[in-house]
Amino acid sequence: MHMSDALVSPQVALGVGTVAAVLIATAIKRVKPYINEQLPLMGVLGAFVFAAQMINFTIPGTGSSGHITGGILLASLLGPWAAFLVLCSVLIIQCFLFADGGILALGCNMVNMAAISCLIAYPMIFAPFNRGSHNTIGRITLLSILTCLVSGVLGAVMVTIETEFSGITALPTAEFLSFMLPIHVVIGLMEGVATAAVLGMIMKSRPDLLDNTNHNHNTIIPLTLLTLTSLLVAGVLSLLASSSPDGLEWSIMNVTRGEEVVATGVLHNMADTVQQTTALLPDYNSSWAGIVGSLLLIVCALIVTYMLRRRPHSRSQSCHPHAEPHSSHEKE
Repeated sequence: MHMSDALVSPQVALGVGTVAAVLIATAIKRVKPYINEQLPLMGVLGAFVFAAQMINFTIPGTGSSGHITGGILLASLLGPWAAFLVLCSVLIIQCFLFADGGILALGCNMVNMAAISCLIAYPMIFAPFNRGSHNTIGRITLLSILTCLVSGVLGAVMVTIETEFSGITALPTAEFLSFMLPIHVVIGLMEGVATAAVLGMIMKSRPDLLDNTNHNHNTIIPLTLLTLTSLLVAGVLSLLASSSPDGLEWSIMNVTRGEEVVATGVLHNMADTVQQTTALLPDYNSSWAGIVGSLLLIVCALIVTYMLRRRPHSRSQSCHPHAEPHSSHEKE
């Protein structure tokens, strides 16, 4: 459901982008107290979701396909704010490195995919009924399917609203929504089943990881397994992905009767030029694309973790500027 720039006006891009920026700043503030412990897991889970998003599954009888968003899965394991940051990081890398989603539309994609799933659907539906030790596979399955379904429908509605308010396409709102809603109901249901399957396996092997309020898990083994799984999914399973258009592209094609939606303007042209420059693997045109993206997320998380763990030491040095001269004087 990555929106392209052709659907978004500069005004809508600025407005929704501002909302996304405020949410990111808030998320950083909320996650900061435990970021040192959480970042490696955030990076590996981001890589896993990036890889999983590359597997487009066919929706029978429609000529369309869909892929998971991953927000509910991330929020279940990391908490909503950390999950939101991870999913935004995935969307940024997809946008700039792979030209998946427009630069002007990046804020919209963050709100539609990350904020709605992690900050709205998860806290409203999944979290209140996620009762820790009282959880069962049946409860997790039901919550996963219901939450992913609501998240997918709300995201589809937001795409339609943003397109309508932009007013730069000839997509009739009612007709556009009539295609967007049914296809994303199906995609949401399928993502719910996939999310439930992953959470069910985690519940059997490492139920403590489902307690996303505990940030001091022993995660060495899970990190290793998730890393290997991400690379397997990105490098092998992604090759089996459907080539059919996703739910958004399919909906647009049905409304326009196959005509491509194009937007022209100074800012749209500038955004396109920037994306052509930064997109080293546009449209994932390499069998290595999934592995590159997954490894990039992991490496970024490790670099940030290293920098954060060095910072307290540097701060302690700066707080005692006379410590070293004083000790030298004592030696003399």
